[in-house]
Amino acid sequence: MRLKVFFLDRDGIINKDIGYLHDIDKFEFVDGIVEVLQEIQKKGFKLIIVTNQSGIGRGYYSLAKYQLFNDLLIKKLKSVGINILDVFYCPHTPEDLCECRKPKPGLINMASSKYQIDKTKSWMLGDKISDIESANNASIYKTILFTNETLSKTSLFKPKYTFNSMVDILNLVKFIV
Repeated sequence: MRLKVFFLDRDGIINKDIGYLHDIDKFEFVDGIVEVLQEIQKKGFKLIIVTNQSGIGRGYYSLAKYQLFNDLLIKKLKSVGINILDVFYCPHTPEDLCECRKPKPGLINMASSKYQIDKTKSWMLGDKISDIESANNASIYKTILFTNETLSKTSLFKPKYTFNSMVDILNLVKFIV
């Protein structure tokens, strides 16, 4: 059976984005995200994090420090009833021109290679247009952008939904099948 997946960006969706977060002591959940993720799980979706982590490539923190943070993040999520199926990350800087850095579809494609994912039933929840672009580039068109910014009318990639409140996202998720 193919999996229904909610792909999640990390910084700005799960945790407050303070820039290159790698210290668990500075971790704070985005207000309302726990309830959103619990509802998504109730709907039978698996959760996969796809995250750019250029702080590794920039030398701001080591791969080992990132992995320690990630392990602790997964434990924090589990402690509130959230089960993350997997995490895919890009350690590169934009200048590296890799295939895994969002907005390219590499992270989602890696997940799709590892798991049997039904892309027609899967979603992306991100806080940047590059998250939406990455999903669209990987043939995932059900997308939610969490932002307070006005989108450029010239962008080729438009989210299916745009919200500036996790309460609004929660209300949408309640109706997703």
